[in-house]
Amino acid sequence: MAREPVHQNASVTFSIVARCARTHQIGVGAVTAVQAVGKLACHAIAQVGAIASQAQTNPYLAYDGLRLLEQGASAEDALRRVLATDAEAHARQVGVIDNQGRTAGWTGTEAIAWAGHKPGRNCHVQGNRLAGPQVLERTLESMHSTEHLDLAERLMLALLAGDAAGGDLKGERSVNVLVFSTEEYALCDIRIDDHEAPLDELQRLFAVYQSKILPIVNTLPKRGDIPRPG
Repeated sequence: MAREPVHQNASVTFSIVARCARTHQIGVGAVTAVQAVGKLACHAIAQVGAIASQAQTNPYLAYDGLRLLEQGASAEDALRRVLATDAEAHARQVGVIDNQGRTAGWTGTEAIAWAGHKPGRNCHVQGNRLAGPQVLERTLESMHSTEHLDLAERLMLALLAGDAAGGDLKGERSVNVLVFSTEEYALCDIRIDDHEAPLDELQRLFAVYQSKILPIVNTLPKRGDIPRPG
């Protein structure tokens, strides 16, 4: 599955899309060697699904895919339909999960080696310019062994596990852990857009999130208590 690089400006990324079967939280975690992976690759809507759009990133694969999921399409159907609209699909990589935990993935023929994707239980992992398939395998092992934890922590630990298995061959500069629960606003959105050691910084900020930010988020107004404007 290894391939020679074709595009030198690719947003090379290693990511996870996931759903928690216990809490029904939806999320995506990603790390990459370029800046702002949260802006470039990570997309989700509460109670709808999550999509990672990477390699030669086309954000409309995620935007349109999420709209299709919102209309009731499965992950596989949504991915098939958005790829059919993209003349450069061979340069893309995409991972999708819907609100039932169904997944789908795509790795185009021009993704930088080593590139591939792998489905898991209520999760899907994908990456390019990786040290090898063991990166995805270790990530899935982490996701499957931490199902008792909250999704944000599971995503963080899985990214760390993938990095320990070799991660991105160019190293990392940015990371994002994005999780939605039942509300339209994110339950967790930790973004490190440019850092010498973003995964170390992720662990520090995750501790801050758990102790200081999550308690605030849990007290924010809920949609059920806030009528929509007429």
